Amino acid sequence: MYIDDYAHHPAELEAAIGAAKMMYPNRKVTGIFQPHLYTRTRDFAEAFARALDLLDECILLDIYPAREQAIPGVTAAMIAGLMQNKNVNLTTKSQLLNLLKTKQIEVLMTMGAGDIDTLVEPIKSLLNTNAKL
Repeated sequence: MYIDDYAHHPAELEAAIGAAKMMYPNRKVTGIFQPHLYTRTRDFAEAFARALDLLDECILLDIYPAREQAIPGVTAAMIAGLMQNKNVNLTTKSQLLNLLKTKQIEVLMTMGAGDIDTLVEPIKSLLNTNAKL
């Protein structure tokens, strides 16, 4: 199962992840999150960490900056460092598909408001290929 959601705020992440966990209670839920904006990541880092802790496995992409310049020290690793769940991977968009090839995917979610949507088709193709093996 693959779910793509525009969630980019901690409350939205909690709702999306909670819904997936309710729909698939006996399956591992892996989430890929692309933080959107440096200021939002800085301001909500702890809340992002709590929301993403609901996942069985979390993959964090680099921050999508949109209209902002980088803020020193504000990175996806900042969120990972605040998480209780240590089943977290940090990766880039360009390395994501290779990372996914190493995972046992049961339920996969992509979440974010940046350009994570450009990965939907490549991820679907990868999952369909793996399902045929």
